[in-house]
Amino acid sequence: MNVYFAHPASPWERGTNENTNGLIRQYFPKGTAFDEITPQRIKLVQDRFNGRPRRVLNYHTPNEAFTALVALDP
Repeated sequence: MNVYFAHPASPWERGTNENTNGLIRQYFPKGTAFDEITPQRIKLVQDRFNGRPRRVLNYHTPNEAFTALVALDP
């Protein structure tokens, strides 16, 4: 698997990451006290993210992409 590292202070090199951060902020605004968030709430958001189709994954969900990748592992 290829691994790429973005340069510090270069958000344009981390498009998917920056997009995901914005989506996370819809559920957990900046300044959210995570010690007050229940594990069930985090799991709900996690499931929504992993079930959301992504253009970077050719419109597959992260769950589908992971399952396909694991199935290729010898």
